[in-house]
Amino acid sequence: MKIRVEINRSLDDTEVIIHAPSDNKAHEIYQLLQKKTKLQTLKLYAATTEYYLSATEILFFETDGRQISAHTAEQSYTTHYRLYELEELLPQMFMRVSKSTILNTEKIFSLTHSISSYLVCFQNSYKQVYVSRKYYKELKQRLEERE
Repeated sequence: MKIRVEINRSLDDTEVIIHAPSDNKAHEIYQLLQKKTKLQTLKLYAATTEYYLSATEILFFETDGRQISAHTAEQSYTTHYRLYELEELLPQMFMRVSKSTILNTEKIFSLTHSISSYLVCFQNSYKQVYVSRKYYKELKQRLEERE
């Protein structure tokens, strides 16, 4: 693999162009760059205190009316972001699994399938979320890629 950096002071923003012999390699490099440029630390709130947490500590985000909650294994926080904003800002390890939930796929401990639903349990936590049928297939693929 060849890597070349060109400095052009007339540019307003950094531009990355990937020339690759196959789509797979280009997509892999793209995902790595995306992961690095996404939001890594979140400003969250509990009562009157602001907390700055690493995105990797978050198990999932969910809506309750107009309020968005961020859940860790021990605590729940609120955020001023909307779910659609979080989808764009969060690293690749996060994905939407229902109309009201985005979860961290790296924190999933188990996935239980029943007749009417899919239940996700998290590592070192009693917290659980449901996955809608619409997102189940993509979640299953992500978990299999993790192996």
